[in-house]
Amino acid sequence: MKRNAIKIIFLSLFLIAFFCGCTQKETKTVIQFSSWGSKSEIDILNPILKDFEKENPDIKIHFMHIPQNYFQKLHLLFASNTAPDVIFINNLYLPIYANAGKLEDLTNTDLIDNDFYPKSLEALSYNGKIYAIPRDISNLVIFYNKTLFDEKNLKYPDKNTTFEDFLKLTQELTDKNEKIFGISFEEDPLFYLPYLMSEGGGILSDDGSENILGSENSQRGIKFYSNLRNKYHTAPTNSETASVTMAQMFLQGKLAMHLSGRWLVPKYRETADFDWDIAPFPKGTKGSIVPLDASGWAISSESKHKQEAIKLIKYLSSKESLQKFASSGLIVPARIDAANSKYFLDGKKPKNAQIFLDVINTSKPTPVNINYNEILDATKQNLESEFNKNN
Repeated sequence: MKRNAIKIIFLSLFLIAFFCGCTQKETKTVIQFSSWGSKSEIDILNPILKDFEKENPDIKIHFMHIPQNYFQKLHLLFASNTAPDVIFINNLYLPIYANAGKLEDLTNTDLIDNDFYPKSLEALSYNGKIYAIPRDISNLVIFYNKTLFDEKNLKYPDKNTTFEDFLKLTQELTDKNEKIFGISFEEDPLFYLPYLMSEGGGILSDDGSENILGSENSQRGIKFYSNLRNKYHTAPTNSETASVTMAQMFLQGKLAMHLSGRWLVPKYRETADFDWDIAPFPKGTKGSIVPLDASGWAISSESKHKQEAIKLIKYLSSKESLQKFASSGLIVPARIDAANSKYFLDGKKPKNAQIFLDVINTSKPTPVNINYNEILDATKQNLESEFNKNN
């Protein structure tokens, strides 16, 4: 009888412990979090999320990695009322969701501080309100093959290089016999916007209300860009590149200069067998102006766990977290303290990495509106014949 009583006591204690454990698990708040990203990005992100869970044992993160067709799938999630609590988003799509009332206004939260580049916050704003906390800034610079410059005894491009200087450089660096071109040419609007902006033009007006592609300033920039390929033949045609990307041509030594962004740095560090560096985009009549884009974390307005979502974003956007992202070489951190740390200015190539930060001062957040992606598609079609006159 005594043994039975002891068994009953142990069984009771076991059941109490079991059900207490179950109760503890059930009381955890689950945060749905979505993001795109390459394997290298996700390899950085996952440990950060695990560290957050350790510091916040009452919160569980359900990470939804969507590497392809991210925004199409996000549309479906919003339409079915199953949108994630925390959403990684960029400035090109943000207006669509903010205008539809799908994102939480973060303007007056404690997520905003003076450590962020003001232009990164501006890029992730809509109608004067901030809807996402920035992780990174995306801008454009000129990557150049120092070896090719040295072979021809040419001065490297710098902050004083004008459009006229730049054209001369592309001509002197182009070698038809060796099939080497002076400058890259891509028909995505991102890569010709600097030419338009530096002439005082663009695709949309600064407030996003008017299409200014047909303006005199925009047309001047389009003509200069088109002439690099079609008049001066210092940029490759589609038939001359075939299926090879501009990055691949640069790595093959077939491209002396390449207009692109920070995301290529890890690839160039790993693969390039020649010396290379970066310079600011050349100066047009209005100066050197490149578009500034940004990506960051937003909160669904329908989230039932907004305080926990804020806590997660605060952790992700901290100096320590952004330094970890910066150490990959992939991004320009949106926090000033992380950007000026040894994790970004790490002494590796490019030697002039500071230029990525200096360019922020003269860049302009890309003017967008809720129809921007449709406008881009129409712009590509309108300029296809202009850019392919000799193809």
